[in-house]
Amino acid sequence: MSAFGTSLFINGEFVAGEGRVETVYEPALRKPMAEVASASKGQIDQAVKAASGACRDWSQRTPRERSAALLAIAAAVEARAVTLAEVESRNAGKPLRFVKAGELANVADVFRYFGTAVRNMPAPAAGNYRSSVLTSLVRRDPIGVIAQIAPWNYPLLMAAWKIAPAIAAGNAVVIKPSELTPLSLLALSEVFAEILPAGVVNVVCGSGPDVGQALISHDLVRMISLTGDVRTGRAVLQAAAGPMIKRTHLELGGKAPVIVCEDADLDKLVETLREASFYNAGQDCTAACRIFAHRNVVQALTDKLKAMIGSLVYGRPERDDVEFGPVISARQLERVDGFVSRARAGGCDVMQGAPAESDGYFFSPTLVAAPIEAEIVQKEVFGPVLSITPFADVRTALDWANASEYGLGSSVWSRQTEQAMAIANALEYGVTWINTHGVMATEMPHGGMKNSGYGSDLSMQSLIDYTQIRHIMLG
Repeated sequence: MSAFGTSLFINGEFVAGEGRVETVYEPALRKPMAEVASASKGQIDQAVKAASGACRDWSQRTPRERSAALLAIAAAVEARAVTLAEVESRNAGKPLRFVKAGELANVADVFRYFGTAVRNMPAPAAGNYRSSVLTSLVRRDPIGVIAQIAPWNYPLLMAAWKIAPAIAAGNAVVIKPSELTPLSLLALSEVFAEILPAGVVNVVCGSGPDVGQALISHDLVRMISLTGDVRTGRAVLQAAAGPMIKRTHLELGGKAPVIVCEDADLDKLVETLREASFYNAGQDCTAACRIFAHRNVVQALTDKLKAMIGSLVYGRPERDDVEFGPVISARQLERVDGFVSRARAGGCDVMQGAPAESDGYFFSPTLVAAPIEAEIVQKEVFGPVLSITPFADVRTALDWANASEYGLGSSVWSRQTEQAMAIANALEYGVTWINTHGVMATEMPHGGMKNSGYGSDLSMQSLIDYTQIRHIMLG
């Protein structure tokens, strides 16, 4: 069916899965792309034990040695960027030009950053804190085997966010990509096979209920890192509270508010939302998906947004002019359409762009004028859909934003720095942008609050999250 690699990666070797076969689809065509056999329970056990064995040596490598490996991975990603981008684009439906120019560069940058950061870990003070002992010192040591579950919306990039800090810190990982998008991580495993000692990174495929649950419940797993939905996050927490208590690191989705003050630069806002709301077909936990606009500017902003969505170009990801492609699956298409249909039936004003060009899982860019209580304003849609709701005063907009169960990304738009900072300070979100939205920096932490989870991706803080602190006292 395909020339893509479909073997699992366990203990430095590519092996055929022994479990249920999952069909991987190309969302722009609604056609099968590959068949990937899942890991059996025995293979999951092999992968975790391989990681546990590898960790004994890898954790004792110096930061310089681990750094060299991560820098080599970064260089290899750059060398294979075209091939990796093509796999990612076809399997996830992302525009190829954006994957080549942006996402693959970011994957390499993440490995390069953590390869450097591990040699610059913060060093707590050591000294004599009791007269009866010689000295005390604090160590940051690896945790051990990390079970990681990556999402389908950014298969390679989210995997890099997880793998790079974990192995930089001296841990070994077993990572499960989504059964919808396993192909690019399996392709990247060829790089791991060439550079890393066997067992430091292992890749097992399959569904969450089968493979994911068995992986996170394994007795030798010491930490679970998940990017996924709230329901899966709760399952992770239950597994973490088993006989051996495990650490957890969770990023569980979002519903990003965009607070637009009366003095906001509307043209800059709309140009920003062109990407921040619709990149990756809106399938982004920090996508700018719900606008709260001051009532004095809401009509002008609505008119500008209608013109913008009417000019958006979407379609087959290999085209040079597309700005976003299909949603990931038939199920996701049905979900997004359900939200919009219910909003229309409930009396909301639904404005949509041009119809789809083909039979792929495409959904037209959509703007919905809706009241605060509407389902489409409150629930995560995860598609190319943007809602707009007017407010009378900033306090109301803040209350609406903070009442959400989510707390990942948010943005504030105002020309008055003091006002913008006051609103940003009051927002209960892990990331808040002012007069921009969705801009990431590898050096800065990315994480959520409330039902969006906890723990930081990116930055030195992520490296710290994958270590455990120890106090050693010398008498």
